[in-house]
Amino acid sequence: MSETEHPHPSPQHPSPQAAEFIADWRNAAYNCFSSGHKFCREVCPVMQVTRNESWTPTAFHANVVAMEQGELSVEDVAEDYVNCTQCGACELRCPNTLFTGDFYRFRTRTVDLVKKMRALAVDHGVHQPGYQRWNQLTDERRHEPVLNGTPVSQENVADWAAGLDLPVGGETILFVDCEAAFSRTSLPRAVARVLKHAGYEFGLMREQWCCGGPAAEMGYVEQSRRFAEHNLADWRASGVRRVLVLDPHDYITFTEDYPAYFGEDFDIEIVLVVELLARLIEDGTLTPSVPVEKTVTYHDPCRLNKRKGIWEEPRTVLRSIPGLTFRDVDRVTQWSYCSGGGGGLPVEKPELTARISESRVEKAAALEVDTLVSACPWSERPLAEAGQARDIDVVDIHELLAESLGLPVERPVERTDEHSADRSVKRPGTEGGA
Repeated sequence: MSETEHPHPSPQHPSPQAAEFIADWRNAAYNCFSSGHKFCREVCPVMQVTRNESWTPTAFHANVVAMEQGELSVEDVAEDYVNCTQCGACELRCPNTLFTGDFYRFRTRTVDLVKKMRALAVDHGVHQPGYQRWNQLTDERRHEPVLNGTPVSQENVADWAAGLDLPVGGETILFVDCEAAFSRTSLPRAVARVLKHAGYEFGLMREQWCCGGPAAEMGYVEQSRRFAEHNLADWRASGVRRVLVLDPHDYITFTEDYPAYFGEDFDIEIVLVVELLARLIEDGTLTPSVPVEKTVTYHDPCRLNKRKGIWEEPRTVLRSIPGLTFRDVDRVTQWSYCSGGGGGLPVEKPELTARISESRVEKAAALEVDTLVSACPWSERPLAEAGQARDIDVVDIHELLAESLGLPVERPVERTDEHSADRSVKRPGTEGGA
């Protein structure tokens, strides 16, 4: 074999995809690596509970420097990038984001770096077992598996709406994420009842598939785009102009991934339900009147507070509910808070998600509250499990509002421990498969 033939990419001779990735991220990586401030570390939820410096934003950028220098390959570093919830706290704390001084000329985009590295790993055939199985099942079923073993199928995606008399199609539709549609069904039912109570007209999709965001977060970009193309085609076919979303993960996907896929052709208005409800309260359309006697604090979902700057509206909703004792924590302090429920972490490392949620609930317990309120169904599962040990309930803000409006809230009975995990998702160290 001649010296110029390299059938297997090596650190010194990266594949064309790896070379393009390095070229795209080289400046940002050196900018992070050379600054040395490391402000990002203590707000990183993974770093807080593991103290593993290989799993920090600084290390994620340093790996790119090492790849550019020919010291490491995609195969060497891919597994490190599992250890990220894509919460965005590191970006907020980085001086690059603040554009402080001449040195900082590149906005730090660690979330994008993690997503791109995971995608590069998939392109190189480097798969994380949990991610790979999760996305295989999502591709087969058109919806994500649910971690408590709830059956998932295309035929049952709208079963949550039974008896609510919701039309199909129309100018405005409600998109319900996989977790809520199949497992947390009391949440979309509460949202639908509140919107109908307000006289707000909306319908459902004809054939809803998963938003595709989780696939993109785990590196399966082609699958994500296929799902996006299906959903957009469905919206266009039924005249949809506006999509309501209750899950922050869907909101990120529809306002960031879909515009990236479709460019100016994506002209659908995306409305976050909690923002809509805050407006309806402020203009007097909704008036909560039933006292809810709870002492609560609010958990800012990472994808709202940190990544989208949405923090005022949920507090508007909570302060409108009579009977609540609201012990708030400012949004900047909450930049270091996380449930551990995002970025695919519960799929590959559920034990790490549990530790992060335990840390978050500990902070709530210090406020002497009986209830932790969130606005993200993906955060509520691990937070609720952590809350059991401290006798703290975890309640969704939409359901709390419905209760104060005098509307029924049908919280489901939890499945038994025997069915506590989706047996069809194979994780490292477990047996099973569909």
